[in-house]
Amino acid sequence: MSEICNPIIPGMAPDPSILRVGEDYYIATSTFHWLPGVPVYHSKDLQNWHLLTYVLGEHTGLDLRGTSTPAGIWAPNLSYDEAEQKFWLVYCHMLNMAGREFNAETYAMCADKITGPWSKPLYLTSIGFDPALYHEGGRHYLSILEWETRSGHQAPGTIVLTEVDLKDGTTKAWHSLTHGFTTRGCVEAPQLYKHEGYYYLLVASGGTGYAHGVEMGRAKDIFGPYEPNPTCEPILTSSPRHLFSLGDPDAGHFEMYNPHSLMQKAGHGSLVETPQHEFYIAHLMSRPLPHTTLNPLGRETSLQQVRWTKEGWLELADGSNLAKMTVPAPQQSAGQESQDKADFDIFDDFSSGTYNPAFMTPYHFPEPSWGRVQNGVLSIAGRGSFFSRNNPSILATRATSFAYNLQTKVDFKPEHFSQTAGVGLYYDAGNWVYACVGLNDKGTGRVIAVLQAKLGQRIAFDFDKIELPAGAVPELRWRYQNGQAQAFCRWGDQTQWRSLTEPLDVSYLSDEGVNGEPGEIGGFTGLFNFIGSVDAYQHASHADFFYYQVKTDN
Repeated sequence: MSEICNPIIPGMAPDPSILRVGEDYYIATSTFHWLPGVPVYHSKDLQNWHLLTYVLGEHTGLDLRGTSTPAGIWAPNLSYDEAEQKFWLVYCHMLNMAGREFNAETYAMCADKITGPWSKPLYLTSIGFDPALYHEGGRHYLSILEWETRSGHQAPGTIVLTEVDLKDGTTKAWHSLTHGFTTRGCVEAPQLYKHEGYYYLLVASGGTGYAHGVEMGRAKDIFGPYEPNPTCEPILTSSPRHLFSLGDPDAGHFEMYNPHSLMQKAGHGSLVETPQHEFYIAHLMSRPLPHTTLNPLGRETSLQQVRWTKEGWLELADGSNLAKMTVPAPQQSAGQESQDKADFDIFDDFSSGTYNPAFMTPYHFPEPSWGRVQNGVLSIAGRGSFFSRNNPSILATRATSFAYNLQTKVDFKPEHFSQTAGVGLYYDAGNWVYACVGLNDKGTGRVIAVLQAKLGQRIAFDFDKIELPAGAVPELRWRYQNGQAQAFCRWGDQTQWRSLTEPLDVSYLSDEGVNGEPGEIGGFTGLFNFIGSVDAYQHASHADFFYYQVKTDN
């Protein structure tokens, strides 16, 4: 029997919402401050997944400039209305997290085809976040976490449900369903399903850290009351020991790190049934760097096979609740292709006339006004500093491995010391590392240099600059290995790479390494690789990139 090896979507692919329509499976994930928003991945077999499209394109008018980490686009939910044969997506735009106010707006969009065109966003509510739609008999129901700000009440809030009119977005009375079905608390991400006469409510719990899990309850009426799974424990987690954490708004729970598991943080799940009536839960997970609790790849997407017990409850296929790195694949016809783990490597020489759709940009949409392909060359116009949360000229792809080489070739002729172009690793505006071509201090020639941002502080490696000969077009490389990164360069007919720095500790480019308070997760996005250009002089320069490559180092 073939196996599914987790994660099925490596790198930043959190909050997976899985959907099957006919023979096709789809997964949508969160994108936070990155655009285009909400990628949709496609599979025919649950093993091999490929980026198919993005839902939140420029037609939405979405503007994430100024967004703080990790606000932005949270927890998309895919559904299909059989009656109208329409795909639906609901998502939350998290606008503010200061003071734990968590101001968010929930929107819905629909399309006849998963690839669009999608309707304009329809506003539904600002009651909380992690929305999901359930369709039955021509009626539509919206479940969501109602965010709690009152003192003395259980945080982060209550799972609530309402009937919603998807023509104009109006909602009816809200019904409180649960504060959770176990003692882990911090419930969110409600997903509704119906099976053999019961409505089943799956919720995430324990916070999106090391205590994360999936809980469930059921009811005969959609509005409840919902009885908890009789185990009173999560049905899926990577840390199955008991935890009492009611009222904890969302801590990292580092004490729940499981030293016997490669997979951590398993939770936030959604359910799918195969044509052969097998059941799987798609869920997020993390893989820390060895001997640490740092997760540079962010929260990734995995699958677990589940089964119904004779009492009508879900459990993992082996009868436990411990999420696994490998699970049985569904029944398939002979000759099914095996899982290709190298599929997320990237090589783009821009010969197609555009750049790879895997490229994303932080805080705003990638636009031809500053990044375009002409004659097999990607030209990126320089704009503000990479510390900017407004208009950085960055094209980036998700890091998907703990060991890889990132490489490009760039032609750049700066005229001012504030103009640079190159390649690097990026978490957010305050945390990145960058190998670049720039002007030397005297303004008489070009140098290759390394710049770093760490927790908002700028670090320049002034003693490691390398003079670049006139007319030379350099190749730049980063070698990333388990939280260490080293920059290299070469040009002309050189075959050997020349090191720019000693290996740097960039393990802080991780969810736990940025912006966090003690005991909290500082971010929950993930590490990206990027090419880009800066021009804080006249916004008039541009850099020409001849290729972009990310290759897993086996």
